[in-house]
Amino acid sequence: MTKVYACFCTDVIHEGHMNLLQEATRYGQVIVGVLSDSATVSYDRFPTVSLEERIRIIEETGLVDQVIVQKDVLYDDVFDSIHPDFVIHGDNWKQGPMEIIRKNVIENLLRTGKPDGLIEIPYTYNENVKKIDNRMREKLAMPEFRRGRLRQLIHMRPVVKALEVHSGLTGLIAEKTVVDVDGRLDQFDAMWISSLCDSTAKGKPDIELVDMSSRIRTIDDVMDVTTKPIILDGDTGGLIEHFRYNVRTLERMGVSAVIIEDKTGLKKNSLFGTEVEQTQDSIENFTAKIKAGKEALRTDEFMIIARIESLILDRGMDDALKRASAYVEAGADGIMIHSRKESADEIVLFCNEFRKMDRYTPIVVVPTSFHSITEDELAKAGANIVIYANQLTRSAFPAMQSTAISLLKNHRALEIDSQLMPFKEIINLIDEF
Repeated sequence: MTKVYACFCTDVIHEGHMNLLQEATRYGQVIVGVLSDSATVSYDRFPTVSLEERIRIIEETGLVDQVIVQKDVLYDDVFDSIHPDFVIHGDNWKQGPMEIIRKNVIENLLRTGKPDGLIEIPYTYNENVKKIDNRMREKLAMPEFRRGRLRQLIHMRPVVKALEVHSGLTGLIAEKTVVDVDGRLDQFDAMWISSLCDSTAKGKPDIELVDMSSRIRTIDDVMDVTTKPIILDGDTGGLIEHFRYNVRTLERMGVSAVIIEDKTGLKKNSLFGTEVEQTQDSIENFTAKIKAGKEALRTDEFMIIARIESLILDRGMDDALKRASAYVEAGADGIMIHSRKESADEIVLFCNEFRKMDRYTPIVVVPTSFHSITEDELAKAGANIVIYANQLTRSAFPAMQSTAISLLKNHRALEIDSQLMPFKEIINLIDEF
């Protein structure tokens, strides 16, 4: 019997999906692939219901003969396993990131001798469908759904990629940027709210001058327009009494994790290293802070990640590993290891040595100075989360400064206009409800 294949990554069935399935029944036996969690996350958005539930809602339409799990957004395995005669999809994939998936389907149809096997129907988009889509997005942004997402991503993704954001606009960049890399779709998994970049955006020095109330306003701005999990740069965490309160506030807001560094005194950026006076906290004091934070939490979802400054301060690998073991014992949900060297050798060595002691505790790395190493190489060494901690801020400043200089020199905007983002694209980046 003729086989018609459709792929779904939705958490809810609306009239557009029903229209597509009804059209599919006209061509033969209908087989639907439900994207796996990891495949869905890789290019679209985080599922709000389980894979089993997504399969059930497809089966309950009564229009499907078979449901399978599609483990990759591309269709090569589908064609090799079930040999569809037709693939049906809405015409919304002719532009944007999904265009690569459409191209892959066409290539597979040609490869299997079915050049006329692509069925594209007009995408259904009306007020009812728009309302359902908005409701699903709002659900993804809710604290109870967002908070635990980082823990889930660590198990789903080869390496979790987090991008620095410091405003609602930069949050949208992290949320919506999807690229085609060697025939595969990729995007950022999480967002990092850095104290350095938050301070810089406010024109303030990076010395913990921007207080937690102001940091929370930044988090609110980002959360209001995004759905991806947030990791907060918590600096030293402050006084233990304050840290207890702050982690509970962050947990309630839906933040996924806070990273605190084992230093005391006036905060100085770690990449200064020993050029400025920096004092590392004692293991006893820092483990007490970790324990206090963990005791204050009300869920098992929020993560407290301990940042080790031993390599930054030239205290050596043994000290870093000793502290990592103690911090995990105290309840830390992850270890961030930092380095100011251009070579990643000591980071890789730490990861390898730590993995001999601990196979499961997540390792976080920040490749700012050691920027030549790839995510795959870091993952192979044992890292779970890679944070691009300041690149958006560092790229924005020279671009804005160049624009300001051009306006002053030319006394008009013509000369710089070709380097600016079209105004219409900015409008399209921001969703309207």
